[in-house]
Amino acid sequence: MKANRKIIKIDEELCDGCGQCVPDCAEGSLKIIDGKAKLVADKLCDGLGACLGSCPTGALQIIEREADEFDEEAVEIFLAGEKKQQEAVAPATMDCGCASTHIQSFKPAASPQASPCQSANIPTIMAKQAGSDSELSHWPVQIRLVPANAPFLQNSNLLVAADCTAVAVRNFQENYLKGKTVMMGCPKFDDADSYVEKFADVLRTSNLKSLTILIMEVPCCSAMKVIIKKAVEKSGSSVPVEEITISTRGEEIARHSW
Repeated sequence: MKANRKIIKIDEELCDGCGQCVPDCAEGSLKIIDGKAKLVADKLCDGLGACLGSCPTGALQIIEREADEFDEEAVEIFLAGEKKQQEAVAPATMDCGCASTHIQSFKPAASPQASPCQSANIPTIMAKQAGSDSELSHWPVQIRLVPANAPFLQNSNLLVAADCTAVAVRNFQENYLKGKTVMMGCPKFDDADSYVEKFADVLRTSNLKSLTILIMEVPCCSAMKVIIKKAVEKSGSSVPVEEITISTRGEEIARHSW
């Protein structure tokens, strides 16, 4: 049933797709689609505007227009469906039976004679030579693929790095990865809500020693620190967090702790 009511409006010309509004929408009515924030369905938006304060460009506003009435039951069904869909996504399986997310730890160095299954899941240079100079100590590294209960996360110093940082920083491994486990992703194109849940689970179960956020200076990257802050709050964790910002030329331009 439609009615004239308050509802969110998104100015796509102002929206830069940073994703900071997504975690603030408890109903899940906002998503980043094709690089822009979108309203999933009118009935999922309560029109209260909890997302307004997190938008750095002013692309969000509350207007009054004819729209489907807000439906709390529909919100619950939608959120449950989203969670079920995320849980149902299974990694592809190779002919040898190895999953693409098969957990690997590289230190201490694996045997020089790696099985076909192991080789299929370890970056090529790792499969060819044990004792590699790479500081990467585990696999996988993508936030979406790392289980919250992965053994390599336990009692670790976690680096949460935006994808672009590894390309921008010349000595990424030496300067930032060494001695840390890493989870990488893009806050602009990935699902911010699922990131919040994933990191909250990690913080609750992994007893992290420290957490470092490595992001680029571009606006969309700031969503990563918002995601981590929400995850810390949601988990009740007191882990020390350090935030490092990298310029588009690969230089460290800011560092602070919270």
